[in-house]
Amino acid sequence: MDAAQLKRILEAALLAAGEPLPIERMEKLFAGESDAPDRRALRDALKALDEDCAARGYELREVGSGYRYQVRQELSRWVGRLWEERPPRYSRATLETLALIAYRQPVTRGEIEDVRGVAVSSHIIKSLQERDWIRVVGHREVPGRPALYATTRGFLDYFNLKSLDELPPLAELKNIDKLHPELDLNDPDGRADEAAAARPEA
Repeated sequence: MDAAQLKRILEAALLAAGEPLPIERMEKLFAGESDAPDRRALRDALKALDEDCAARGYELREVGSGYRYQVRQELSRWVGRLWEERPPRYSRATLETLALIAYRQPVTRGEIEDVRGVAVSSHIIKSLQERDWIRVVGHREVPGRPALYATTRGFLDYFNLKSLDELPPLAELKNIDKLHPELDLNDPDGRADEAAAARPEA
């Protein structure tokens, strides 16, 4: 299979998938074919597709779950106007909880509370789980066997990370609201989160 054809196939698959595609799933596109590309050929084709995007409004990005096309970050404020519904906003309390889980995982709720100095709202934990940003990965072998929380591939995908090694230094989290405006850092105690939880569903 020539390189141009391989690029076209991968481009079509990435556009049709609707979710990140790992290399392993791309290999399955060619299962049983005599001229199936090897993994190096796939990576070369992906690199070429990425280079094709250089002057476009979207990019090919590798995240935790695989490769995907996405709108460039610097264009999101214009593209976001296509949708009237505003995205959910998250408080500083939610962000701090998520950051502690990301940087100290696996970690218990009690350990998070020890660092933050305040109780962690059950709604914060629930909302992070519903977003598929955190999950229970076990239980600490102490009285009560508290749940151990860790981040998910969904967390990596949302924050455009291939792995946890790409997490920014903690000092850079001061500017997270500029990168992700849906994080409402003017609500340090998470009152907006708790109000949302108390609000009856439509």
